[in-house]
Amino acid sequence: MAAPDPGFALYIHWPFCLSKCPYCDFNSHVCGNIDHTEWRDALLSELEHFGEETSGRHLTSVFFGGGTPSLMSPGTVGDLLDKLNVYWSLDDNLEVTLEANPTSIEAGKFRDFRAAGTNRVSVGVQALDNDTLKFLGREHSADEARAALSIARKTFDRCSFDLIYARPNQSPESWQTELAEALELAGDHLSLYQLTIEPGTPFYRDGVDTLDDDAAADLYELTQSLMEAANRPAYEISNHAEPGSECRHNLTYWRGGDYVGIGPGAHGRISNTGETVATHQIHNPEAWLSTVKARAHGTAKRRELTANVRAQELVMMGLRLRDGFDTSSIPQQTGTTVSDIIDQQGQQRLVDGGFIEQSGEQIWATPEGRLRLNSVIGMLLK
Repeated sequence: MAAPDPGFALYIHWPFCLSKCPYCDFNSHVCGNIDHTEWRDALLSELEHFGEETSGRHLTSVFFGGGTPSLMSPGTVGDLLDKLNVYWSLDDNLEVTLEANPTSIEAGKFRDFRAAGTNRVSVGVQALDNDTLKFLGREHSADEARAALSIARKTFDRCSFDLIYARPNQSPESWQTELAEALELAGDHLSLYQLTIEPGTPFYRDGVDTLDDDAAADLYELTQSLMEAANRPAYEISNHAEPGSECRHNLTYWRGGDYVGIGPGAHGRISNTGETVATHQIHNPEAWLSTVKARAHGTAKRRELTANVRAQELVMMGLRLRDGFDTSSIPQQTGTTVSDIIDQQGQQRLVDGGFIEQSGEQIWATPEGRLRLNSVIGMLLK
């Protein structure tokens, strides 16, 4: 069976938030005075730059990420979406996702986002009880989150939201109760992330502890069981959906497809004549903005990926998926062979240990393997 077409995607980064959460290591910044016209013009300029470079491709998804893109002007979203067909042919089922926080959701603005061309939203709920929301530094209450989800589901056919679990002192019983409510509130998709303490964040500086590995693994296994029973299995490590309702944009990443990234700190992967270039836009919003004004784009660096590096990326990303990856796609996309990057003895040990399985050209991690994915990847790759 041929590997599925990963598609071609566009990511647009909006770096601003109302406040910075203590666990967050994303490129997000608090700014009280944003010139929306200036930012719209800069994003349109960078879109033109990459649009001309990739002209003629078939675009399958757009993702407005952040930061908090629901703080954007719907007019800016509409202006960006109106330019897409200048550069690319658009899929009949083009997926356009906008991330939103409950503090910036109101019915009229959401209707404007929908009118601008957004057809899917992802809401950053993170928890459904007030004490946990306070601990996570969220600005909304649990009731405000529920109200925001109600607005989102009434406005958009496709709605997802995020929760963070494996929090300090979290019990299986409390997580099961919270997840049961989440399933009642959810649409066809849920993103469920284990709390990690990243260097440079306030949680890291304050020495916040996570659950120990055994307790976190228990919650992970409980999560998989409950989501399977609710017909929202994990199609990726942290993402669950009814079959057919997976996020097409993220599947492009995990299947090794090309994507353009615009906005501060955005990354991209662009293939041309058998080579893949990694792009990285300037991280700092003010520096990005001034550079775009000067030279029409804010690219910090472009790096040509070697065949082996790109092949390793395909394996690492593919193993995040429930279905894994098709080994035949690696030489097709990179020109290198599977034997150049995969340790055959390590692969056999992983099969014997029940951490990966293989059928024909397809390799995937078992539930036990996905629980230990970094170790699996380390053993599988040369």
